[in-house]
Amino acid sequence: MPAPSGTATRLRIYFAEDDMHEGRALHTVIIEKAMQAKLAGATMQRALAGFGANSTLHTARVLHLAESLPLVIEIIDSAERIEAFMPEVEAILEEGLVTLEPVEVRLYRHRPKA
Repeated sequence: MPAPSGTATRLRIYFAEDDMHEGRALHTVIIEKAMQAKLAGATMQRALAGFGANSTLHTARVLHLAESLPLVIEIIDSAERIEAFMPEVEAILEEGLVTLEPVEVRLYRHRPKA
């Protein structure tokens, strides 16, 4: 996979922790599909609180630990590679928000595979 450099695109996918796709955790499916597409990388973040289109508040307070928290997956790669990946996201995301924004990649380092 070529490393992104210069101008790239950040894909953000917002959805709920308990979202599933064909009986599997949606976050796992998205990250696996990003790996299969040989995208530069993916990072998932779990939020402490948030609400979406239905205005239901989801928090990590002790009394609400069983509630689904918001998740965000970020993927940065070239605009062309992100656009090529979008049909995968659109096919499996039943609820959520997807954003695209230009970013400037200043540094991208990784350890060589052993």
